[in-house]
Amino acid sequence: MTRYPNFPVTKMDSKRLIIFIVLSLGILLLWQEKFAPKPQPAATVQTQTASDSTAAAQPAGANGAEVGSLARGQRIRVDTDVIHAEIDTTGGDLRDLELLKHDSTADAKKPFNLLTDGNGRVYVAQTGLLADSNPALPTHKTVFTSTQNSYSLTGDTLEVRLTAPVANGVKVDKVYVFKRGSYDIGVRYEIVNGGTNPLAPTAYYRLLRDGKSPDGESRFAQTFTGPAVYTEANKFQKVKFADLDKEKAEYTKDARGGWVGMLQHYFMTAWLMKPLDGQDICQIAKSCRFDMAAKDGLYSASALVDLKPIAPGQKFDLTVPLYAGPEEYSTISKVANGLEYSKDYGIFYIVASPLFWLLTKLYALVSNWGWAIILLTLIVKAVFYPLTAASYRSMGKMKALSPRLERLKEQHGDDRVKFQQAVMEMYKQEKVNPLGGCLPMVIQIPVFIGLYWALLSSVELRQAPWVLWIHDLARPDPFYVLPAIMAVTMFAQTFLNPPPTDPVQAKMMKIMPLAFSAMFFFFPAGLVLYYVLNSILSIAQQWYINRQIEQAKKVAQQS
Repeated sequence: MTRYPNFPVTKMDSKRLIIFIVLSLGILLLWQEKFAPKPQPAATVQTQTASDSTAAAQPAGANGAEVGSLARGQRIRVDTDVIHAEIDTTGGDLRDLELLKHDSTADAKKPFNLLTDGNGRVYVAQTGLLADSNPALPTHKTVFTSTQNSYSLTGDTLEVRLTAPVANGVKVDKVYVFKRGSYDIGVRYEIVNGGTNPLAPTAYYRLLRDGKSPDGESRFAQTFTGPAVYTEANKFQKVKFADLDKEKAEYTKDARGGWVGMLQHYFMTAWLMKPLDGQDICQIAKSCRFDMAAKDGLYSASALVDLKPIAPGQKFDLTVPLYAGPEEYSTISKVANGLEYSKDYGIFYIVASPLFWLLTKLYALVSNWGWAIILLTLIVKAVFYPLTAASYRSMGKMKALSPRLERLKEQHGDDRVKFQQAVMEMYKQEKVNPLGGCLPMVIQIPVFIGLYWALLSSVELRQAPWVLWIHDLARPDPFYVLPAIMAVTMFAQTFLNPPPTDPVQAKMMKIMPLAFSAMFFFFPAGLVLYYVLNSILSIAQQWYINRQIEQAKKVAQQS
């Protein structure tokens, strides 16, 4: 039998290797989180004066509206009980939107800013009308007028009316409709054809944003940021910014019964072609479709609605709702079909979705998301108890054989081939399967990952307190207590596992849990809470099983 040469590793070499790996991991994690520059799009956003922005938008690409610079006009301020909005008279764009019940990721004393065109960021909602027979129809470059520059909700609804210049006899008003306690904003076009010819315009509804990551997003807990579409026929599809840059994006164009939006961690915006409480836009139109485009570092996701001809002297109203708010399941599931898919569970949706459903039911019982996470962890642990018990029993038997492994190691010295043969023969005699501890754990991996995504994507945990110092389960533990406990439990668990036969691997198994636990210092507290409890329960279960094996061994020896 061919023997391969052994290259012995000295004790000093092992220490240096371990120190090097730990220091490298620590430096890498610290650099990525605190100092590494985030990717920036190459484009800069130019500002025009309102007087230069009255020209009609020319269709550029399939989205029907050019992705160009943002002109700035006067601002109309709107306040409701849940949002503060700013509408620009140029285009009647929704340029700024603050969610008053959600604090900023960077500064908890400020409201969360979802839409903005300031501080080097672009994320706005635009609309417009296009028609070959009347190129002067209002677009996102037209300057509107308003009777007020400030509105405040006093009743259940609030309308903000903007009027465009009359274009060849066609009068157009753009009306925003805000509702109490709602992130669902109605955008209504009132078109009066005062001309002499039929008018068949195309209305476009666009979300325009840069490709930067949301402010405050952790490098260790990133979720999808970018456009998405949903239709009843083709279901949910996400589109990467990189695919738009390369013009390789694939998504459904048919907008019937769907929505198009921009997603980010915890929050979203979406134009709704079929709201649950309204009319199906595509049924009253000649046709409607989705399109996306990229230009100069800005990305657009659009819905285009081809209207049926409006006869001279006739009026036509068209309302397309815009949802702009948190991805709270209880809210978005009542707005439009498929909007709940915006919670980014990735490929583990089939697992994460029912786990989140169970989490919401537990929250309904205890009225605290922290205790709901604890109950969910206990339930998942109980369900998988038979599998984990089989895994720990196998590892316990291998740990019980550790003294014999040491004797075999001394007996065969550096002859690894004979040592491995002797080890396998021992496992065969004792009826121990080395893979018995791995296979049950592998089966549980999809559930653990699904639970990870369910907790990571739950905006419901945002600003949700648990106990004492944990005031927000979506933010890292401010005093790092939970991550520290996690590090201790991961280290303690290594003593319950069978030690590797290789001494260098054995040392690495002691050090690596501590190195990897550094990531938990940047994870949301709710997520770390789950891992801490799961780790403690695992230690208790494994200790109990190991003790049973030892007692059974003593009984067998006495008999």
